[in-house]
Amino acid sequence: MAVHVPGLVMMVVFYLLVLGIGIWASLKSKKMEKNTLRGQMEVSFLANRRVSLAVGVFTMTATWVGGAFIIGVAETVYDPTKGLVWALIPLQMSISFIIGGLFFAKPMRDQNCITMMDPFQRKYGKTLTGLLAVVPIISELMWVPVTLISLGVTVSVFSELPLSLCIWISAAVAVVYTVLGGLYSVAFTDVVQLSLVFCSLWLCAPFVLASDVYTDITQTAFNRTYQAPWLGHLKSDEVWRWIDNFL
Repeated sequence: MAVHVPGLVMMVVFYLLVLGIGIWASLKSKKMEKNTLRGQMEVSFLANRRVSLAVGVFTMTATWVGGAFIIGVAETVYDPTKGLVWALIPLQMSISFIIGGLFFAKPMRDQNCITMMDPFQRKYGKTLTGLLAVVPIISELMWVPVTLISLGVTVSVFSELPLSLCIWISAAVAVVYTVLGGLYSVAFTDVVQLSLVFCSLWLCAPFVLASDVYTDITQTAFNRTYQAPWLGHLKSDEVWRWIDNFL
């Protein structure tokens, strides 16, 4: 596969932009550490609890709506054996953000919690909290590779580099800007990433509409224009699995 020079240049510019934000966030964090009594922990993990509402919305959305989310939903919808009815599950999971914001965010903030496990530790002690922490650790260990693979695939599309090398490059960039600037770096790079995702997806729309294979959505949704209807369906023996995924 030939190298796609414009795409490769844009990826390099994107990674340099992300690293630049990481360096800027690092300087901001160090300055904040000198002017606060909260300590390095809260500055690194919580940005001294001074993330604005707009940046907070961006970073929470970007945390959930990443490359794996967008590509995974699209693949599930296109899969003739699944369809939209199965792609709704990650969207339904987003309800957890609403529940967390309405019932848990303010009490935890009032109690100056640093991590999600702090309320458990205060009520049940370190031992039980350590056991409870195993579950989120395992989930993150499974989720992080998915994210890195999606980044690596994007880089490999524009170059002839092996997929494994592209994944290592993406991982190195993510680790560097996170270590440099902590949550400030993560939050502001999320703003850039989500803005690029939003703009680039809308840029795709004219090309899709102008494509020769573009067909009226009402036809592809219900009729077998190219494959099975993409709305999908639930079989009787799949209902309980679908409910379990939702919960």
